[in-house]
Amino acid sequence: MTSTVQTESKTSGRSFRRRHLNVLLIGGGSLFVMILATLILLPLFLPLNPNALDYAEILTGPSEVHRLGTDALGRDLLARVIYGGHNSLLIGASVMAVTALAGTVIGLCAGTTAWLDGPLMRIMDILMAFPALLLALAILAAFGNTAFNVVLALSLVYIPRTARIVRGEALVLSRMPYVEAAEALGASRLRILLLHILPGAIPALVVQETFLFAYAILGEAGLSFVGLGLQPPDPSWGNILGEARASFQQASWLVIYPGIALALTVLSLNLLGDGLGQFIDPKRRAR
Repeated sequence: MTSTVQTESKTSGRSFRRRHLNVLLIGGGSLFVMILATLILLPLFLPLNPNALDYAEILTGPSEVHRLGTDALGRDLLARVIYGGHNSLLIGASVMAVTALAGTVIGLCAGTTAWLDGPLMRIMDILMAFPALLLALAILAAFGNTAFNVVLALSLVYIPRTARIVRGEALVLSRMPYVEAAEALGASRLRILLLHILPGAIPALVVQETFLFAYAILGEAGLSFVGLGLQPPDPSWGNILGEARASFQQASWLVIYPGIALALTVLSLNLLGDGLGQFIDPKRRAR
């Protein structure tokens, strides 16, 4: 009788964890898909021009003509939030792609080549020693604040995180019996890296890059807020919030709507990353 109760308790516990996982994964993924669909589809149905000036409608609240109101130059806030989302997500996705590629190469080299491990990891330590936004600000101040340089600066800031994750996985996987068997059979080093070690590191890499996508969006918003990110008239959520500093007391919608868009996007990616982490990693599922 006791064993039956314990079995039912364990089964219900596993069922609860699966339901909890589904909430994180499905909830975060669904929210992010909804945000993407809104950003992509809304311009197809509404005539939106983020840079059109209307001096007769300066700092007007939400109305039938301007659904989210206008800013200090009479520009439609809905249009700027939508196209600002395009730019913010594009920069975030670019940073994610660069960090995934560069961080994976560095991590695999460091985790499987002893003489490269020390120098590469010390360089990563130096980059990680600086506060992320401070280092990005210094890079942009030195090279200029173009969109390409924003991606470059944020990528340099976040590459060490990916490199360390991949290195840790590579150190473990390179000592697995199937890798040692491949080496004994004479498989080339490149073949071992690509077919035996890299696939084992991909789950941790996917989870890490999901979080870095959110960090990159926040990082771009912070840089644009202080004037060193994407430059007007090109909108991004960060520079929309930065431009609202002078008039947000009389036009609160200039802060509320882009702030909600930014918060929901970052929340969805964090939920998605946490859900993916629990789904992919058996140890986290067990805990």
